[in-house]
Amino acid sequence: MFFVKKIAQALFVLWGVVTLSFVIFQLLGDPVRLMVGQSGDKKTLENIRKSFHLDQPKWKQYTLFINDVSFLSVYNSSEIKEKDIKGIFIGPNNNIVIKLPYFGKSYQSKKNVIAILSEAIPATFLLAFFALFIASVVGIFLGVVSAINKNKILDYCSILISTIGISAPSFFIAILIAWLFGIKFHSISGLNFTGSLYEIDDVTGEKYLVVKNIILPAITLGIRPLSIITQLTRSSMLDVLNKDFVRTAYAKGLNKTTILFKHALKNAIMPVFISITGWFAELLAGAFFVEFIFGWNGVGKITVDALTKLDYPVVIGSIIFSASIFIIINILSDYVQKKINPMLN
Repeated sequence: MFFVKKIAQALFVLWGVVTLSFVIFQLLGDPVRLMVGQSGDKKTLENIRKSFHLDQPKWKQYTLFINDVSFLSVYNSSEIKEKDIKGIFIGPNNNIVIKLPYFGKSYQSKKNVIAILSEAIPATFLLAFFALFIASVVGIFLGVVSAINKNKILDYCSILISTIGISAPSFFIAILIAWLFGIKFHSISGLNFTGSLYEIDDVTGEKYLVVKNIILPAITLGIRPLSIITQLTRSSMLDVLNKDFVRTAYAKGLNKTTILFKHALKNAIMPVFISITGWFAELLAGAFFVEFIFGWNGVGKITVDALTKLDYPVVIGSIIFSASIFIIINILSDYVQKKINPMLN
């Protein structure tokens, strides 16, 4: 029942995202002009409009758009061949297809948008994972240190750092970190201002792995969740440290490290863990400008590049994909929270 309710809500939200994307797409100008530029003749423009069904009424264009982005679609044989639709074909004429959403083809590269996104998705997931890993490890450590040094210099420094991390805009932090470690102190850090997981050799044209390029964008992306995890861990630890079972453990003469990490942190970590599970979706959705600034070839950079080139099929595909991932991860996060605390609705 839980998943039925959540899936129904997810489908409604996705429908809203798809509809809004379609409306925005219609308001941005003539897509045919964007494809062929200003030099196309009238006959060419008419042929392209017809092939993309842009000569149809808006309601029909919307219906066809919904059909394309749906997992269950109906096509005739010519559309299946023209759009190179792949999936599970059912129905009397094999015209009903269970498939991935079809977002069309890029105006610039003419590649299928799904293929473009598929190349970028692993890099975005990897960046979000490392950012969350850094945020979790450092955030929990700083929170524990802050709690056991309450009202001392370490506590004040921890609170100050986390407050700055929460308050400062992500794009400003990204530019600052890129400039400091990628340019100003590049000779010391050895880190590049921009770069992705794979680089291409200018001479041989071969692709090679550059793991260090993930360090700066991952740190930048992880600063905000790190700050919140630090404060949440501190608050939770302070609450647990005042519990009777902790005072009893001290009275029994148990080792302080054992008390802090085996007893106190074990009981304080649950709300922190719930927060961490929800942050992964936030990082995936919030990686756009970080990827663009650091030149990390993920979904965010592709989307920003597509916006600058007015490549709207790629933009719309990225928006719908990001919304879908955000919804799926939040459903899973809600499920984990419900399992941990059955009292949650």
